[in-house]
Amino acid sequence: MPKRRPAVLAVAVALIAPSSFVPTSFAQDGYPSRPIRMIVPFPPGGSTDVLGRIVAEELRAAFGQPVVVENKPGAGGNIGGELAAKSPPDGHTLLMAAAGPTVINPSLYARMPYDPARDLAPVSLLVNDHNVMAVHPAVPAKTVAEFIHWAKANPGRVTFGSPGNGTPAHLGGELFNQMANTSMTHVPYKGSGPAVTDLMAGQISVMIDNMPALLPHAQSGRLRALAVASEARASGAPDIPTVAESGLPGFTVTAWKGLMVPAGTPAPIIAKLNDALKAIVAKPAIRQKLVEMGAEPVASSPQAFADLIARETKSWAALVKSTGARID
Repeated sequence: MPKRRPAVLAVAVALIAPSSFVPTSFAQDGYPSRPIRMIVPFPPGGSTDVLGRIVAEELRAAFGQPVVVENKPGAGGNIGGELAAKSPPDGHTLLMAAAGPTVINPSLYARMPYDPARDLAPVSLLVNDHNVMAVHPAVPAKTVAEFIHWAKANPGRVTFGSPGNGTPAHLGGELFNQMANTSMTHVPYKGSGPAVTDLMAGQISVMIDNMPALLPHAQSGRLRALAVASEARASGAPDIPTVAESGLPGFTVTAWKGLMVPAGTPAPIIAKLNDALKAIVAKPAIRQKLVEMGAEPVASSPQAFADLIARETKSWAALVKSTGARID
């Protein structure tokens, strides 16, 4: 969720479709009746993938059925989002949803292969992610203020990576350019994993991305974390200052992840999934793991998740418009 004084956010609305065509008893007593697939619309190694695999293993234990993670990256998450949206609405296809393919892309892409508001139904918000601004150790900056000074002194040479066009990391970098008056060049990747790999290799200068993808490498010394792009410091990394503290007041870009299913999935199945997710997020060991990754654990009702999506759709649309970002 970006903010630029006042906050700027965005994302799409999902409505839970009626469930009359599947008997309640089947949904409650017979679900799941076979292995479940969980679509992650980004490559392995990124924060969406890491969270998806944690949740998949817990759902397997809860339901007694395999939960197979399928990474379907590409087009800013649209390939995986479309696959989930067009799958049978029987609860056996899940989408690990993030802001990009759910609430940002409808404003960014001239043509969408699916309509998140119409074709997907929310189950639960799972985490609010802190984003961290991290640089390769060769970058001579220890604070955001120092980074801005260095970037202005090296126009055309500073690059920022992202998991793809239209992702919060991409738009966050463009917002940084706007607010700091820098001219960093965007380099899109097919997911956080490949982008982080190139950042550690020094192929790009900086990323503003989910903390789970970057924090472990900062802790190992392979990257340097300059700041978190949140209003407050992350409970999992309290020693890292916010961007506002470190040199750019008013800058905030946060993100979230949740679980969605194809629209038309019966309400009792959505309720069963929601109950399972709330139980998972309530586990102290899981909560601790998520906090250590830089995420703030959350479990919500489907309606609360839908309300968040509606708010974020509007605010991200405003940021897309202000940056002039567009993908044909």
